[in-house]
Amino acid sequence: MIEYIKGELAELTPAQAIVEAYGVGYALNISLNTYENIQGHKDVKLYVHESLVTGGRDDSYTFFGFATKQERDLYRLLITVSGVGANTARMILSAAPPAELAGAISSGNERLLKGVKGIGLKTAQRIIVDLKDKILSLGIAQEVPAGSAADSTIPSDVRDEAVAALTMLGFSPAPTAKVVTAILTDDPSLPVEQVVKLALKQIK
Repeated sequence: MIEYIKGELAELTPAQAIVEAYGVGYALNISLNTYENIQGHKDVKLYVHESLVTGGRDDSYTFFGFATKQERDLYRLLITVSGVGANTARMILSAAPPAELAGAISSGNERLLKGVKGIGLKTAQRIIVDLKDKILSLGIAQEVPAGSAADSTIPSDVRDEAVAALTMLGFSPAPTAKVVTAILTDDPSLPVEQVVKLALKQIK
């Protein structure tokens, strides 16, 4: 199982990235969100979801690449919903940043989901019903308002690592994410270990 591919970005379109690693070019299907994150970069690291397509003459693997683990987690949740296939999930992820989408699902915001081509009211409601609790338990919904000034300054990798570490220590993901986000909003330069130490003093 491939966790991520790290290498030189050889080619890039809004739907696909080709990453060369050790002489092998990997074609990965991507969302517009990932495209915007890696555009202009020479070297990239994409988290991978492998999809095995069976039937016909040959079985084939399709790779989906994501700029963050958060986006991949959300993709994997979306494709578990009846009526949401791989391409539909990618379109949903292209509609807004992962944190904003996760926040919309966890808060029951149908409007954002219905704005995606091919997503009607029933499918939007099914996504919310099926995924709301799962998203809250994973802590991938950003607690600060989507689009706020703090969003762009918070290092998502540090936040994700801190939340993961605290979750492994037994703390609930949703309140943990809220505390970690608040800490990094005050000081985005803090390293992971310092964020964890401060969070341990604040989490109730």
